[in-house]
Amino acid sequence: MAIAEVTVIPIGTATTSLSAYVAEMQKVLANQQGISYQLTSMSTIIEGQLEDVWKAIAALHEAPFLSGAQRVSTSVKIDDRRDKPSSSEQKLQSVRAKLQ
Repeated sequence: MAIAEVTVIPIGTATTSLSAYVAEMQKVLANQQGISYQLTSMSTIIEGQLEDVWKAIAALHEAPFLSGAQRVSTSVKIDDRRDKPSSSEQKLQSVRAKLQ
């Protein structure tokens, strides 16, 4: 199971607000197979098999172009753990347990 943090930034847009682009990208993710995702205030977290995560990232990167952007900057961070099952929630629970 891979966990990816993805930030997609359309560059040169007519306004400084990007929420319309973010909303479109969330719609794109809703149509992706084999992943779960969570929107945060600064990025989107995607979980699934690495192949499915890469497909979702490619679709996210393409979405602003389809909405009229002429340039897009995408940053990706991936945690691909293969020694045991992992998830965003499991990682958070591990930290919470250590805080008690």
